[in-house]
Amino acid sequence: MKQRQRRDGGVRPGVRATLALLVAGAPVWSPAQTLEEVVISASRAQQRSFDAPAAVQTVERETIQDAGPQVNLSESLSRVPGLTILNRQNYAQDLQLSIRGFGARAAFGIRGIRLLIDGIPATTPDGQAQGSSVALTSTERIEVLRGPLALLYGNAAGGVIQAWTRAAPEVPEFGLQLYTGSYDLRRTDWQYAGRLGAPGDTDGVGLVADYSTFDTDGYRDNSRTERKQFNGKLSFGPSAATRVNLIYNHFDMPLAQDPLGLTATALAADPRQSLANPTLRVRKITSQNQLGSSVNHALDADRSITARVYYGTRDNLQYQNNSFWVGLNRNYYGAGLQYNAQTRVGATPLRWVAGYEFDRAREWRQGGAAVLGEKSTTTRSEDNQSENSDLYAQGTALLSERWSLTAGLRYSTVRFVSEDYYLADGRDGSGNASYRAASPVLGATWHASERLNVYANYGKGFETPTLAEVAYQDTGAAVVAEFNPALNAASSQHYEAGAKWVPQPGSRVDFAVYLIDTTDEIVVSRSAGGQTAYKNAPGTHRTGWELAGSTLFTPRLRGLLSASAIDARYRQAFMNGATAVAEGNQLPGIPQHFLFAELLWASQPLDGGRKAPRLGSQLGVEVVSAGQIHVNDSNYDSVAGATTRAEAYTVLNLKASQAWALGPGHLTAYGRLDNVSDQRYVGSVIVNQAQSQFYEPAPGRNWTLGLRLTMPL
Repeated sequence: MKQRQRRDGGVRPGVRATLALLVAGAPVWSPAQTLEEVVISASRAQQRSFDAPAAVQTVERETIQDAGPQVNLSESLSRVPGLTILNRQNYAQDLQLSIRGFGARAAFGIRGIRLLIDGIPATTPDGQAQGSSVALTSTERIEVLRGPLALLYGNAAGGVIQAWTRAAPEVPEFGLQLYTGSYDLRRTDWQYAGRLGAPGDTDGVGLVADYSTFDTDGYRDNSRTERKQFNGKLSFGPSAATRVNLIYNHFDMPLAQDPLGLTATALAADPRQSLANPTLRVRKITSQNQLGSSVNHALDADRSITARVYYGTRDNLQYQNNSFWVGLNRNYYGAGLQYNAQTRVGATPLRWVAGYEFDRAREWRQGGAAVLGEKSTTTRSEDNQSENSDLYAQGTALLSERWSLTAGLRYSTVRFVSEDYYLADGRDGSGNASYRAASPVLGATWHASERLNVYANYGKGFETPTLAEVAYQDTGAAVVAEFNPALNAASSQHYEAGAKWVPQPGSRVDFAVYLIDTTDEIVVSRSAGGQTAYKNAPGTHRTGWELAGSTLFTPRLRGLLSASAIDARYRQAFMNGATAVAEGNQLPGIPQHFLFAELLWASQPLDGGRKAPRLGSQLGVEVVSAGQIHVNDSNYDSVAGATTRAEAYTVLNLKASQAWALGPGHLTAYGRLDNVSDQRYVGSVIVNQAQSQFYEPAPGRNWTLGLRLTMPL
């Protein structure tokens, strides 16, 4: 007898879960959370991580809380393969962060990687961002996307990091966190989160208000830091089809002393010392405010529109070790509109998205001489502007019960304009530049079974110089403060293949291999007097692999492994000032391998679907291992007269916590002991530092203690 045709087209149950996600975007239940982890970054809509045809990992709230005092992204993101995130022990320069080698050359802040918070860009149009913009104490999850699909986020998207503020719970609650630790670390956090309306009413008004402070004397001399941060999220629904989020973030860092890097000689003598002149009071002062809104409106069951708009200001004032000061006063804003739809082309289910984004930053750059750490004269005054105007589209089609195809294209226009208002030196540093690029992506996924997906992707990306990189020119004998219009954008070709496998409930393995070729790589041309000019190198070649695995050995014992390796080299010889860079030299700033492993035991079952706090005890051990890191393009220290690098290291960390019910709330005591063996090693390097002050040492054995209280109101 002829069977009645099913609405899903007759595909077998093992593939219906994938079809449901491609067409409906709804999470699908699976044992021990090995499949249902939802991500947004890969397709700009909800999708299971397991089905996303890309290398993508998500770090959830429980992991963020248990990884440390929630000051640095490096605490929790070190478990993501392919992402190198190094704590420099220097809050004046932020973290050192790279994905598959992109971003490794940054002297300060984040560049080459797109950072988004609640869907709103925290990266300026020229590709710069600061990791401190993420308020970790109220972050629900962080997604990290690597590979070709990240290129659809535009300029300098060597990878994408996207953080999401927690949603307000139905029952209002108050949270308090207190931490103390080595080097006079002090961390506090106060948080209110709740929803107005009847219980179960998810369309009511939700509020998350989080205020935190952080102070430390620092591991090294001249590294004291004070920070305060507020993050607020207001959510409401004007109608059943519309949801609005308002997000406000304030970041205040009145003091961040800069210990600078160390030479090889100074490192060997005393890793805790600073080479900063104490009379110059080398430091940074930062203040940032940002207000943004996103609106999602469902047109019907198959179509929706998302819009965003934001505005922010950021003021930086830095006193350098060369008796100069630099001030950067930035205002920035942007808007975006995105259309999501699911449909069929014939019998083929298709889900697609298209959108437009415009972002603009205007930065008033000043500088001059400083006396005893205070402004003396003004010898630089510029108006620097950058903006991007981008169109993009991306779609995924289920061609059969075994195969799906993903394709996307982004067309980007990036413009720079610099107006020089200080002409007393006889130089006009004004200039402008425009960059245009099309970034296509194409990928295919073989849905081999309910528990195995295999995919392959290709993409083309580009990376413009930043405003700071086009601000100087190399005359052949010196560095001058003149706009450099000859600096090209780097272009890259990415090839990736990977597999995602769930061998049994409670276990999952993700593996990816990749190859990346770039042309016009942006590199240092010459550094002098705290100023750096850049040029384009012929190109680079990178190959690597990434592995992420987790398993429940027993209901109370879990293991996690994240490992990656990369071989990144210059394809052709070139000159860095008067220094020759040979063909085949390693790219600096990139550990040749990185490994994070964790074994966690808990007195209560470690099921991944738990949303309520886990009471009882937890004990964990972590192993962190990094390969050697070259410090400059020549792979040679001209001062030391030898091939120098930060050597490989392996450190052991221990952690423990105990959680108790406290009436309707709960109290958790937390402790960590990092670098148990008290190993001396270099945690990060300053790439191509002109005075060979490359090395930023990591602390020896150090500890953290904390208390977390959550109480329903």
